[in-house]
Amino acid sequence: MVNPNKRQATPDGRIWSAPLHLYIHIPFCLHKCAYCDFNSHVRPEIPWQSYLQASLHELKHWAAQDQFAGQKINTIYIGGGTPSLAPPEHIAELLEQAESLFGFEDGIEISMETNPGAVDASHLTGYRAAGVNRLSIGVQSFDDRELHWLERIHNARDAEDTFRSARHAGFTNINLDLMYGLPGQSIKAWNRSLEQATHLQPEHLSCYQLTVEKHTELASRHAASPLALPDDENALAFLHATRQQLDMAGYSAYEISNFSLPGFECRHNDGYWLYHDYIGIGAGASGKWDASDNSVRRYSNIRSPEGYMKAACHHGNALGSEEPLMPGKAAAEAVWLGLRRTSGISRPWFSHRFEQDVWEMFGQVLSPWQSAGCLELNPEQLRLTAKGAGLADAVAADVLATGHV
Repeated sequence: MVNPNKRQATPDGRIWSAPLHLYIHIPFCLHKCAYCDFNSHVRPEIPWQSYLQASLHELKHWAAQDQFAGQKINTIYIGGGTPSLAPPEHIAELLEQAESLFGFEDGIEISMETNPGAVDASHLTGYRAAGVNRLSIGVQSFDDRELHWLERIHNARDAEDTFRSARHAGFTNINLDLMYGLPGQSIKAWNRSLEQATHLQPEHLSCYQLTVEKHTELASRHAASPLALPDDENALAFLHATRQQLDMAGYSAYEISNFSLPGFECRHNDGYWLYHDYIGIGAGASGKWDASDNSVRRYSNIRSPEGYMKAACHHGNALGSEEPLMPGKAAAEAVWLGLRRTSGISRPWFSHRFEQDVWEMFGQVLSPWQSAGCLELNPEQLRLTAKGAGLADAVAADVLATGHV
């Protein structure tokens, strides 16, 4: 039976059903790039079998929890690290167990990250046979000099070869990750990478600005010798140039950094922005679910692969931290995430979920942004305008700083 808290009717008779998503983290890499702040680890020998067993224990743990009773999985995302280092049979067993324990919704989206230089054609064929139907390739740039600076282990030719191998393996839904705002990079150089990407005709593109994250090797280097990174005005110019070029190529911006051909939006990532429930398994993975009192429960796993494997095999879970979010804080978080979407936040959904209209809760802090032409409000939705898209972080900071938090 479906958890009644997950499927309810609103006063106007509409039914809101929250899909369930699964994230699987594989933390191992061949090399830790200086800019990377993801939970990734280099090991001389990767303990694949031990990590698989720990992941299966954790899947069984979450399948037994009441809050997920009766919910089938709508999307799966296998991220890292470099998941394409994993044996295809490892991925197949994880997916088989997930389907056995939870069940899959019809038309499930199963995404997997891969990096050029860290995957071969036989692995791609094996992942497709295992059920992976969407591939995300970490290209970052089609300029070999930029790739060298980023410490990627591939070159532009490798990226193109990986894309073509993925097509040959049967993948008809492929994303390319690209990065702009590199030190000294011009918009002209960035446009060349975009041109090469769209020439391959992927279904999806994720275009992110390089950020110097705390506790990374790049942050240490930047502190010692500041990098020539774009200022806010130039960063906005990169964003607008990206949107313009990809729009002309037929890719719609459905989120600030994500672009797709019609019908190829990433449903898993959209689930985060729509504030759906998700289970995270693996070292450092996180999960979230809505509680019956309108609050939210969050958890994060132990980050160390060795610590994760030991805990999951002994206890069934590997919780490193847990956090309850009271309804006001959860509402602020939902606004922060929802405004990243081009279509914004559904006001009827928000009223159903938090028992108060979004403008009643946050109108006071958001009114100046609306007056400045950065927000659009109508009876059905609250969303950023084209002008406001480049200021999303500033808008979110105002929301998260309100008394509701």
